[in-house]
Amino acid sequence: MATLSISRFQRAKTALRQRGQGMSEYIIIVALIAVVSIGVFAAFGSTIRHQVAGMAAELSGNDSATEITAAGTSATLASTKAATQRTMKDYGTDNR
Repeated sequence: MATLSISRFQRAKTALRQRGQGMSEYIIIVALIAVVSIGVFAAFGSTIRHQVAGMAAELSGNDSATEITAAGTSATLASTKAATQRTMKDYGTDNR
């Protein structure tokens, strides 16, 4: 009987460890997604804002040609900045 209760205790303890490991992995994945999302939004933030403004203007019945043009300009600028080689020496320059 004592062996049975120890076995049951060990199974419960193992289940709790596995559940904790799964939660830790989930938290790490969510943190990585958040960091990547912040980086993407920082690089393409103005493009996204202009595109959303253009969609809002079109949905309200107004012309959004200026917002679409601004989104294209922002995308070109972001692409140019992304292609620039960075090192640790010039990392802090031109960051906003």
